[in-house]
Amino acid sequence: MLMKKLRYYFRTIEQLPALLFTLKWLLIACLVGVAAGSASAFFLISLHWVTNYREENLWIISMLPLGGLMIGLSYHYLGQNVVKGNNQIIDEILIPQNIISMRMTPLVLFGTLVTHLFGGSAGREGTAVQMGSSIADQFTKLFGFRSRDRKILLIMGISAGFASVFGTPLAGAVFAMEVLVLGRIRYDAILPSFLAALLADYVCQVLWGVGHTHYQIPLVPAMTPQNLLWAVLAGVLFGLAGMLFAKAIHFWGSFFKRTIAWAPLRPFAGGAVIALSVYLLGTTKYIGLGVPTIVDAFQEVLPLYDFAVKILYTSFTLGAGFKGGEVTPLFFTGATLGNALSSFIPLPLALLAGMGFVGVFSGATNTPLACTFMGIELFGIEPGLFVAVACVTAYLFSGHSGIYGSQLLGTPKHLLFGLEKGKTLFEIGQLRKKSRRFKKE
Repeated sequence: MLMKKLRYYFRTIEQLPALLFTLKWLLIACLVGVAAGSASAFFLISLHWVTNYREENLWIISMLPLGGLMIGLSYHYLGQNVVKGNNQIIDEILIPQNIISMRMTPLVLFGTLVTHLFGGSAGREGTAVQMGSSIADQFTKLFGFRSRDRKILLIMGISAGFASVFGTPLAGAVFAMEVLVLGRIRYDAILPSFLAALLADYVCQVLWGVGHTHYQIPLVPAMTPQNLLWAVLAGVLFGLAGMLFAKAIHFWGSFFKRTIAWAPLRPFAGGAVIALSVYLLGTTKYIGLGVPTIVDAFQEVLPLYDFAVKILYTSFTLGAGFKGGEVTPLFFTGATLGNALSSFIPLPLALLAGMGFVGVFSGATNTPLACTFMGIELFGIEPGLFVAVACVTAYLFSGHSGIYGSQLLGTPKHLLFGLEKGKTLFEIGQLRKKSRRFKKE
C-alpha cells in the first residue's frame, strides 16, 4: 500500500522526477567537466608552447609539408573512423549509430599541434569539441545509456569542450544545443549542457589555472536609429563574410579530393604551398591562431585586406586536410573586417571589431544565440545590443549553408519565398528524407 502511494506521488508531482534528472546529470556533468576541462587545459598549454616555438624558430615552417604528411598518414591508417571530425559528432547526435572511437582525442590533438607547430592556419574549437565529445561518449558504455541519453551526453561533450577552450560557458552551452539543426534548439539537453559547460570551464580556468585572452571595448555609443541602421549594415557584411568563409572551406576540400586521390598527400601538397607563400610574404601574421592580430584589431587600424587573406589561408589549410578548428580564424576574420569597416561606418573601431568577432562566427555556424552570449561574456553587457544586432543579421544574410556540412535544416531563415499554405520549407518536403544533409557547396 505504501509503495502504491509513493508511486502515485512520484507520478503526480513533477518536481520529483525533475530532481532525479538533475542529480543524474549533475553527476555525469562532473565526470565530463573534469575530463573535458582537463583535456582542454592540456591542449591550450601545449598549443601555447608550439606557437611560441614556431615564432622563435621560423625555419620550422619549411617542414610544414612533412607535418602534413604525418597528419595524413595518421588519419589514413589509424583514424578512418574519426576523420569527419565535428561533422561526425553532429551525425551521431542526429542519427546515433556507433560510439565514437577514443582514437579521436589523441589523433585530433596530435594533428592540431602539428598543424600549429609547422605553420598551418587553423583554430582550436574543433579540437576541443572533438576531444570533449569523444571522451564523453565513452561513458555511454559505462552507464549503459540508450540512444536518447547518449545524444544528451554528446551535447555535453560539445558544450564542455567549447566552453573550456574559450572561457565562455554560456556560449558553449547554447552552441551545443543550437549547432545541430538550423533554426531549432535541443531544450531537452539544456540543463546537462549548462552543467557540463560551467564545470569544464571551472576545471580549465580555476583548477588548472589556464587563462584566456581578454578584449576591451572602451566606448559604446547609444543605440539610436542611425546607429541601429549602421549595425544592421555591418551585420549584413559579416554574414556575407561568414558565407564566403564556409564556401571557401568546402571549395578547397573538394578541390584537394578531386586533384589528389591519395589522402595523405593532400596536406603534404597543401603544406608546401602554404610554406612557400609565408616565405614570399615575409610574415607569419596569417598562420596559426592569429590572436595578436585579433587583439590589435580592437586597438589600431589594420590593412583592409587582412580578413580576406585569413579566409584564404585557413580554408586552404583545412581543405588540404590539416587539423584544428574554424572558430578562432573566424574571430580573426570578423575582428579585422570590423576594423576595416570603421573607415566608413561611424561606429567606434573596437565596437565594430567586437561585432565582427562574433558576427562572422554567427554567419558561418548558424548559431546567433550562442554568438550573442559569447559577445556578452567576452566584451561585457554594454555592447550587448550592438553584438546581438550583428549576430542575428549576419545569421540571416549568410544563407542556408555553413562550415558544418552535417548540420540539418530545421526552420528556414526567412519565409518570404517557397511557402505553400503557410508551411515552412521543412514541412513541404525540402528535407523529406530523414537524414538529408546540407549540400556541401
